[in-house]
Amino acid sequence: MADSFQLGFHFDSSKCSGCKACDIICKSKFDAQPTQNTRRVYEYVGGACTKNSDNSISSNVFAYYVSIGCNHCSEPVCVKACPTGACHKQSSNGLVKIESSLCIGCGSCSRACPYDAPQMDPVRKVMTKCDGCEEEVSRGEKPRCVAGCPQRALDFGVMDELKAKYPNATRGDIAPLPDPSITTPSLLITRSRVGRGTGSHDGNIANITEV
Repeated sequence: MADSFQLGFHFDSSKCSGCKACDIICKSKFDAQPTQNTRRVYEYVGGACTKNSDNSISSNVFAYYVSIGCNHCSEPVCVKACPTGACHKQSSNGLVKIESSLCIGCGSCSRACPYDAPQMDPVRKVMTKCDGCEEEVSRGEKPRCVAGCPQRALDFGVMDELKAKYPNATRGDIAPLPDPSITTPSLLITRSRVGRGTGSHDGNIANITEV
């Protein structure tokens, strides 16, 4: 879909404090179970401290956060993997949504998605994911995660407008996210000064049990 119509997110890792308000707000919207992570915040850390011959200490330690939900990709592999058509991309705004009445809970969309965006609702036995808060957006509001971010690290809108607003942002390019060429995510990233690009092995996910 052309970026002149496609809705998407912008995330600024230099502003994110890792408070996880976006995660909690999204869970609240979906009345999510503990195992459902419709939005998550990665803590990416790396580097080490070394003692020099003069007993001084050198450090290249770094840490930053990455908030991620569904990226409503231009080439959504979840849609291709869905056997029933429940997972679909809307032509009007590019949002990728799941029609619960058609979902059989097979998990094919989740297995296909490199961002692990579709999540199983263990109570209803259907897949759930970020829907871009389309109802709120239709009223001229921002998605709940964006509106609730105290640091204003998240933004949402038409991709062409976001690209103009954040000219230094890159498309989905930050570790530990996968290569954006896989799905062409509708996600712009402004990296902090310590941010690493996709594919970097300089660090690791420190909160792996949360995400």
